[in-house]
Amino acid sequence: MTRMTVRNKCVAAVAVAVALAGVPGVAQAQAQFAASAHRQSGEAASHAAGAVRVVAPGERVRAAAGVELWLTAEGKHWSTPETGEQFRSVVDGNIDLSTPGIGLTAEPVGDRYFLSGVYVAGQSTVRVVVRTSDGKVTASAVRLPGTPGWGVWYADVPLHDSLGVDSVTLYDRHGKEIASLTPSRP
Repeated sequence: MTRMTVRNKCVAAVAVAVALAGVPGVAQAQAQFAASAHRQSGEAASHAAGAVRVVAPGERVRAAAGVELWLTAEGKHWSTPETGEQFRSVVDGNIDLSTPGIGLTAEPVGDRYFLSGVYVAGQSTVRVVVRTSDGKVTASAVRLPGTPGWGVWYADVPLHDSLGVDSVTLYDRHGKEIASLTPSRP
């Protein structure tokens, strides 16, 4: 039996995540948000999926092929080749930062879906699991330094007609579910 390297595990986790998230017609389904991401350089992922990476405000993370993600005190920013720069505020009053919650945005990027969302988890260390019609994927997560109480999660999955997102669930460091989102299907 061979050992998988951390990089191979990251690649496998991203491949699984991609297989779970292709919901045609679900361009954006936003609820309360959750964030979980991992640190990636312009090359390969340096942390395994499921690990929360602390990033500096404005620090760009390569979240998927052609997709960059960055955080500021005002919220989540991301850029895709198809849509350019986008923004989701955490300070405009549309997200309750006092209650655990999770959100979802699903958008096609080439032959894949980029899934992401803001999460609110207070001071908890978190893990985000996306369940799709193909199985489940543990997402990556990022947050700002200190104790902002929110972060962003992301995953990249293959795009195909029969793929659907069944749920996105936020867990605390003890494995207890603290928030869940079940997107409506068209």
